[in-house]
Amino acid sequence: MEKRKPAMSFRDLDVWQKAHQLVLGIYKITKAFPKEEMYGLTSQIRRSAASVNYWKGIWTQSVIDMILYSKILYSNTLAT
Repeated sequence: MEKRKPAMSFRDLDVWQKAHQLVLGIYKITKAFPKEEMYGLTSQIRRSAASVNYWKGIWTQSVIDMILYSKILYSNTLAT
């Protein structure tokens, strides 16, 4: 098994890097959506994708904070 050095920043985490790539991909895809959807469907999809990035700060917080973040993110996904 490969030894890894500890993450010094949230940007060092594989999960954050993958989530960030997801967000960039979503923004690229939604650019092609019709202009009349800019404040409707496009906005909702982008906000949901951006919610993934809230996880970036969780690794330094307590378990209780992580549970609260999880509930917020889950509610955001249900709203879209």
